[in-house]
Amino acid sequence: MKRIVTVQDISCVGKCSLTVALPIISAMGVEAAILPTAVLSTHTAFKKGFTLHDLTGEIAPITAHWKSEGIDFDAIYTGYLASFDQIDLVKQMAKDFPGALLFVDPAMGDNGKLYYGFDEAFAKKMAELCAVADIIVPNMTEAAFMLGIPYVSEGYDEEYVKDVLRKLCAMGAKKAALTGVSLDAHKTGVMAYDSETDEFFSYYHDRIPVQYHGTGDVFASACVGALSRGKSLNEALVIAADYTYESIRLTEAEPGHNWYGVNFEQAIPALLKSL
Repeated sequence: MKRIVTVQDISCVGKCSLTVALPIISAMGVEAAILPTAVLSTHTAFKKGFTLHDLTGEIAPITAHWKSEGIDFDAIYTGYLASFDQIDLVKQMAKDFPGALLFVDPAMGDNGKLYYGFDEAFAKKMAELCAVADIIVPNMTEAAFMLGIPYVSEGYDEEYVKDVLRKLCAMGAKKAALTGVSLDAHKTGVMAYDSETDEFFSYYHDRIPVQYHGTGDVFASACVGALSRGKSLNEALVIAADYTYESIRLTEAEPGHNWYGVNFEQAIPALLKSL
């Protein structure tokens, strides 16, 4: 059985980060080890009153214990990382487990803005982690901040996206996939670039005109799970995009659905059929 370790925070209520990654990867028939970077009562979209306990100090001792036990991983999957120190610790972790695929979702912004607490210096630090990754899956906002280029929300063409992808791989990543790509008002999807073969790939769905917290985590978790099941990157991107789309569709169809995440649980049967 393949084993993925996912390094990100856990929100006790809120469909994102580890509360998404753990069930999705497990359902896909892959062992999901976790390395929590922080524990929150809810995710930060709840705005007021949430509690947070930072676990940065536990990362190095946990990885040291794993090494002493001879535990290894097929992939290291990182999501939301909250500090420079956490990024450095993950870079060291990649060196400690050199046989593991390093899959980085540089979760730090959307819609042209960085999340609360992040700045351009943090984006440059995240770019250092992406530079040593095998696969990165930023959205358009995260790519723009890491590259130090203006964020463009609309009106771009395929050649623009290809140029962004080439620049992302020029930082060092072997393969890059951009999420949230929209070449017209009616479609949205993902475009990827393999720097080793110099090949591009794209896949789109009809746009559902809504936004939910945590869809990037759903996509990334399904993608790395599919990779661990032996799928190619292009196949994994299709599986992840279809699953994310179905999760959004099911959420929209449910009367009185929650506002803080998608019904990814209800879409798991469709995900498993795609494998």
